[in-house]
Amino acid sequence: MKILIIAPNNIVDNWVTVFNKLISKDSIVIWPNVLDYDKIDCVALWNQPHGLLNKFKNLKLIHSMGAGVDHILSDPSLPENIPICRISDEKLSFSMSSYIIMAVLFYHKRLIKYQSDKKNKIWDHNSIPEIDINIGILGFGSLGSDAGIKLKNLGFNVYGYSLNKKEHSDIKLYHGDNLDQFLNKINVLVCTVPYTSKTKNLLNIKLFNKLNDETYLINVSRGKVQNEKDILKAIEIGKLSGAFLDVFETEPLPKNNKIWRNDKIEITPHIASITNEEAAVPQILDNYNRMIKNIELRNLINLENEY
Repeated sequence: MKILIIAPNNIVDNWVTVFNKLISKDSIVIWPNVLDYDKIDCVALWNQPHGLLNKFKNLKLIHSMGAGVDHILSDPSLPENIPICRISDEKLSFSMSSYIIMAVLFYHKRLIKYQSDKKNKIWDHNSIPEIDINIGILGFGSLGSDAGIKLKNLGFNVYGYSLNKKEHSDIKLYHGDNLDQFLNKINVLVCTVPYTSKTKNLLNIKLFNKLNDETYLINVSRGKVQNEKDILKAIEIGKLSGAFLDVFETEPLPKNNKIWRNDKIEITPHIASITNEEAAVPQILDNYNRMIKNIELRNLINLENEY
């Protein structure tokens, strides 16, 4: 067994430590310190440089180091007929749902107003302290559904949309061609879709114009799912009341980006949900052993769906 970790610009020490607890230290290689590409039979990837993957002659498994796989599927050197798997972790869902709930409550409880009031020494006891909201989860998958169910349990009105039909006893779900009906129901839009060729630039002015006026946007999916110029425009014309963004078209967010200066946009540096190495490494090793034994892999990517 030779597993290569390719995660440029990321600190991988914790990953190596966890791997070394479970397998021989000689089994782990850190890119770019590769002496023999032919000895690598599994690669664990996060934002790998494109063009590397065609160097491996004996590759058996490609594994994302997180829940997303867009960084892998967009690589033109991706070899054919090599299974691709991703991480699925309850802690990812917990962190993501906690973040989404925090962002929803931030808007619902009007904390932007009260932060401004504090700065201006205004004691406003008479204004309505909460905004009535109907929450829409755009992308009702494992992460989105977890957040949606928890928000429903808090007493909020929640709707969900997914590409394919799904059912839930307590949450009204839309799918397929019913996107416009879904958008018409809500005034808080939470985006948790995976990044694919179909979701690229999904959050654009055409979609925003279908929303109710003064809808609040929360995006925790991928930066390339959103069009930041259109977000700023939608805020300017009142289609969006504001936004809470964890992801951006370019990361880190460039210093000259207007988002930094917009008082109606809250930002965090792509930290809504971070992969836990203690949970991820055993999944990678389990899938590797399953591959060797010709057993069904877990969290295998459907290439047609791109996730």
